Amino acid sequence: MTTAHTAGPVPAGTIRYWAAAKAAAGTAEEPYAAATLAQALDAARRRHARRPEFSRVLSLCSFLVDGDPVGAREHTTVQLTEGGTVEVLPPFAGG
Repeated sequence: MTTAHTAGPVPAGTIRYWAAAKAAAGTAEEPYAAATLAQALDAARRRHARRPEFSRVLSLCSFLVDGDPVGAREHTTVQLTEGGTVEVLPPFAGG
């Protein structure tokens, strides 16, 4: 898949939702086709626009990209990889 903004293919992978994020999304996982974490999350928000709780929960989550914590990095700077995984982790009680 290519876009007008990139010269090559856009990476595709999987977004996995956990706990409250899974409930808000109504699914445990779904594919992404995005170059950055920001693009993947924006697409997920659009996909789940009919589920208003999803956007609220997403704003509270932390993220792992291919096992690495995103932390405070700008989501626009977090590059995604072909076959990669984004873990969406809401705050957990007790931890």
